Amino acid sequence: MKQHETVGAVDKSVGYVIKQVQAALNAAMDGVLRPLGLTVAQYACLELLGQHPGLSNSELARRAFVTRQSMNLVLRRLQERGMLTRPDQPAHGRELPTELTPAGRTTLHQASVAVRAVEQQLFSPLSQTQQRRLHDDLAACVTPAPTD
Repeated sequence: MKQHETVGAVDKSVGYVIKQVQAALNAAMDGVLRPLGLTVAQYACLELLGQHPGLSNSELARRAFVTRQSMNLVLRRLQERGMLTRPDQPAHGRELPTELTPAGRTTLHQASVAVRAVEQQLFSPLSQTQQRRLHDDLAACVTPAPTD
């Protein structure tokens, strides 16, 4: 690529299409999560805790792509609704490991089924092989290639 080359037509930009897919996915997720009383960030938090119990606020925030302050609000709201528990005092350092309650696991299951249906619908124009390839190709863009 030339040093001064521009993006060109946005409809030909990979980044622009990725952003369109992300916006469509986010809107569809919002639509199925709202009846469950969840935001996309709250769902992401529940899904992460369901798969990795005990994550700290900082780790949850990093993995859910939100700030620590935002994640703290997400955690507080979910805790108020009885979906997760956090100790009042850290066992060590400043971390307060978080775990789902039975109510949180039930809500997570409902939300996860709904989100999976959204993903299946959104990516239905692609075969399973194409979906795996898309996943692998995009993952390669965020995972640095090993250097020799």
